[in-house]
Amino acid sequence: MGDKKRLQDMTLEELWKLFPVVLTPHREEWGDQAAEEIDYLARLLADSHPVIHHIGSTAIPHIQAKPIVDILVETLSAGGWPEIKSLMESKGYICMSQSKERMSFNKGYTPEGYAEKVFHVHFHLAGDNDEILFRDYLRTHPDVAEEYERLKFSLLPEHKYNRDSYTAAKTSFINRIVSLAKES
Repeated sequence: MGDKKRLQDMTLEELWKLFPVVLTPHREEWGDQAAEEIDYLARLLADSHPVIHHIGSTAIPHIQAKPIVDILVETLSAGGWPEIKSLMESKGYICMSQSKERMSFNKGYTPEGYAEKVFHVHFHLAGDNDEILFRDYLRTHPDVAEEYERLKFSLLPEHKYNRDSYTAAKTSFINRIVSLAKES
């Protein structure tokens, strides 16, 4: 490994410099990558009977996105999560966060930067899936999708090297759209 630091030894600031927020034009292969990863996860997690979805901006045609495919895995109970966490980590996923109701894993991050395929896999309890409402609303309302894209670009100058603040700055827009989706 030489002088390269391991990801787990890097500070948050070092990680944000290595993995800045970057938006790229929509790529058709994101859907294919999501389908392949969903199929893999469905087989890997078959005993948990997951419901798996492609979410995030890579699932919304025609808008620019971070080149990271987000996947939502819904499970009926968190009771099996210790086993799922161990299984995911044994397959190269890095657990980024865990609470009673959610777990998040990343794959495709290297000490040199992003790999060719990058995934964020979010585990939620069944029904905790506002991300699907948001995705579907933007898919059926291209004008709102374009508004979201403009918001993301407006946030880049200030938040390029702080993913947490970038995400936080989008929250009120996302919550507004989820509310609209629930009303319709």
